Amino acid sequence: MWNVTPSDRWGWSALREHISKNGVRNSLLVAPMPTASTSQILGNNECFEPYTSNIYSRRVLSGEFVVVNKHLLHDLTEMGIWSPVLKNQIIYENGSVLKIPEIPDNLKAIYKTIWEIKQKTLVNMEIDRGCYIDKSQSLNIHMEQPNFQKLTSLHFHA
Repeated sequence: MWNVTPSDRWGWSALREHISKNGVRNSLLVAPMPTASTSQILGNNECFEPYTSNIYSRRVLSGEFVVVNKHLLHDLTEMGIWSPVLKNQIIYENGSVLKIPEIPDNLKAIYKTIWEIKQKTLVNMEIDRGCYIDKSQSLNIHMEQPNFQKLTSLHFHA
């Protein structure tokens, strides 16, 4: 169905043979979906999607606090460049790091927000992982200026 030939890197043939003899405990194993509430509780990003912002404000009953992409924070701290000034620059750039000269280019490439990544690239990634998902997957599309042509083109591509 998917026209995918798995590599022998992970021993798929042996796994297939084992399952045919012994079965599996759960018939369905993977059902990723972009759920905000669970991911926030666990301190993760939503499912497999890129971050919508590297820094944002979160409101809860006890108040409002700033949430920073923990991976970006770790990398900037390790490099010794994280500071309140840099935090404010990221806030000023609406969570983007692309226009901040103090941040190295290799980190800019890693920490692009969902608004800075071509949505066709994300759809291609969804297509690539589709053969390994036994239920379904959903994906949010983020376009700053959507129109009928862009949306139709992306849907037909998928």
